[in-house]
Amino acid sequence: MRILVVGTGGVGSAFAAIAARRSFFDHCALADYDAGRSAAVVASLDDGRFSAHRIDASSRDDVVSLIRETQADAALNAVDPLFNVPIFDSCLEAGVTYLDMAMTLSEPHPDEPFELTGVKLGDYQFERAAAWEEKGLLALVGIGIEPGAADVFARHAADELFSEIDEVGIRDGANLVVEGYDFAPTFSIWTTIEECLNPPVIWERERGWYTTAPFSEPEVFDFPEGIGPVECVNVEHEEVLLVPRWVECRRVTFKYGLGDEFIEVLRTLHKLGLDGKDPIPVKGVEVAPRDVVAAALPDPATLGDRMSGKTCAGTLVTGTGVDGRPRKTYLYHVVDNEWSMREYGSQAVVWQTALNPAVALELLASGTWSGTGVLGPEAFPARPYLDLLAAYGSPHGVVELAP
Repeated sequence: MRILVVGTGGVGSAFAAIAARRSFFDHCALADYDAGRSAAVVASLDDGRFSAHRIDASSRDDVVSLIRETQADAALNAVDPLFNVPIFDSCLEAGVTYLDMAMTLSEPHPDEPFELTGVKLGDYQFERAAAWEEKGLLALVGIGIEPGAADVFARHAADELFSEIDEVGIRDGANLVVEGYDFAPTFSIWTTIEECLNPPVIWERERGWYTTAPFSEPEVFDFPEGIGPVECVNVEHEEVLLVPRWVECRRVTFKYGLGDEFIEVLRTLHKLGLDGKDPIPVKGVEVAPRDVVAAALPDPATLGDRMSGKTCAGTLVTGTGVDGRPRKTYLYHVVDNEWSMREYGSQAVVWQTALNPAVALELLASGTWSGTGVLGPEAFPARPYLDLLAAYGSPHGVVELAP
């Protein structure tokens, strides 16, 4: 397999470090708008299977050209979802497998944003599924940690642990601390603003997809492995748009442990209009407010040395077990920042995200996973994924809770 990775920020560079320890691919081209950044990652690996390139991810022609130049079989989209459309379309045109870790962006309903969905996450991609099927190509969307491994957990629960599922509830929390900063997100602030300030989506069998107000329905969830209780709130996320397509259940939710301070910062950015994506004139220069916020904050990829604690992503499944009794199970994946920095030089959040497309690409390379069209992680058998996750040295965990 020959791979093209578009973007060598925190996740792209972490993916390269993870993949370098595996033998499933012949060549991996690392591409970035900043050619120096991709070159630096290649130099750090000292592995002849990697090469460095410059790319403009906003240009369909540029992406198609690099796919053909590098003779890629698969392209991993490791940039902000703002660029999903040109990369997704380029892979279809060039005839290669596409993977991303966040789907195409949503747009709130123009009249009732906190009740009805407008354009949903991934709508652009699913509307083009037939074209991918006709060409016999696969677009594997949402294959990071969340979405990604969390979706695999839902499929595993449906296949092996439950006879009937009431709710699939993604619960994400951490006890990470960044020393020396009053406010320092551990993941892309651009993406964080997008998912946290958009209306959260919930799915129910009888109602379909609907929305609520941001940060709604707070609950305290006790996360495993020493993280402890964290208040979680509704946040827009891809799992709610993916899980119901392949997993039989009654309800799907996503709740994120943000914390009061983080929520207040996001609300303030929104009040001031600093979450805006459209450029505005500033002293003769057109600039998007959200890009200014991102530029003013530290790069999450550089925070590892200042971080401590663990991050946990997981899927809380409730319903009836295969034995016919009520069951409540939390399937999860935890990464300790001290471990990921020591082993890979990557902070925990970006490393955890980057691990999963590496696992998926290895399954695709071996033929264990295969398919055509636009598919989420739930469309594939879960057991081979979980086994390979353990083989990578980072197995998932399971906690049984009182139903």
